[in-house]
Amino acid sequence: MRNLVFILFLIAFLSLVAGVNIYLSRRFSYYFGMAHINRIYLVSGLLTVFMLGGIRVFTNSVDPLGHTIYMAASVLIGFALYLIMSVILVDLIHLFVKAKPVLLGITAIAVAVIVFSYGIWHAYNPKITTTEIPIKGITQEIRAMHISDIHLGHFRGKKYMRKIVEATRGLNIDIVFLTGDLFDGKIKPQEEAISPLEQLEVPVYFVEGNHDGYAGPESIKQKLRKKGMFVLENEVARWGEWQIIGLDYMEAYSPSHDSRALREGAAIRDILPTLGIDPAKPSILLHHSPIGIEYVSQYGIDLYLAGHTHGGQLFPVTFLARFMYPYYRGLYEYRGTRIYVSQGAGTFGPPLRVGTRNELAVIILKPA
Repeated sequence: MRNLVFILFLIAFLSLVAGVNIYLSRRFSYYFGMAHINRIYLVSGLLTVFMLGGIRVFTNSVDPLGHTIYMAASVLIGFALYLIMSVILVDLIHLFVKAKPVLLGITAIAVAVIVFSYGIWHAYNPKITTTEIPIKGITQEIRAMHISDIHLGHFRGKKYMRKIVEATRGLNIDIVFLTGDLFDGKIKPQEEAISPLEQLEVPVYFVEGNHDGYAGPESIKQKLRKKGMFVLENEVARWGEWQIIGLDYMEAYSPSHDSRALREGAAIRDILPTLGIDPAKPSILLHHSPIGIEYVSQYGIDLYLAGHTHGGQLFPVTFLARFMYPYYRGLYEYRGTRIYVSQGAGTFGPPLRVGTRNELAVIILKPA
């Protein structure tokens, strides 16, 4: 059944890609009076293969050529998304406002360039959000910084990490939570990229994300511990009056529910009963993906911090993220447990943000 679903999805996806290529080729042939439509089809098809193949094949490339191909493919696919939308917009406007074809083509390209340029700029300027959450049982207010999905690697490195740290240091933060995808892949998991974290003079707690797995989670964790960070691997740490629960990247539940295989193929439902969580004490749970809250809430956990979704990162992919994840960005509540999903402080694939933000989330926890 799973194979059938995958085949149907693949057929639908390839059909959509082919349809988009035909549509764009015909429109640009019309806009600019290009007679050889078959050549446009060929160029469009080759660019599509380059974009999709470049991202798929070279995500974890560490050599200069693969790195360059990945970056070029990512940038092109981001521009192509907004070029498609611009052409559709121009065609809709053309139903009511008549203009020369060449003017329509220039307008479509100009709109795409403007949106693309804004997306690039927006993706390199983190935005600080502030959320207050009342918590029962705590005696003093704390200011926590929640950061997720920085994706150091192809497009970001030490300079961007320094920008995040400098912003954090200026906000009177008491504690920092990193909920995974610190690295994008294998390209730059060096200590130098995370060295600015040493300038944070507050406790920093980290849990792994799925992209950290591509880079080598044990190596990353070793580097973070060397820098004085607290790495949580399916365990509970104590900080003041708080329990801080950190989970490795895992699914919400294991279909087999085999407790003998907790570490291999672990799941949130299986791991939580083994941690000795005290439901009477204030608690924060860290996990990369915002899933399994129905199990988390059973243990009296006050706040669940996650990321992974990027909030959709790019409009209109934001609608897909909302469909895939009931909790996809911002603050929610489920049976007494609050869950805050960060939009992420970095990007994956196209280095753009449109309709979302690179988020540094200040969480103010106040006595209820």
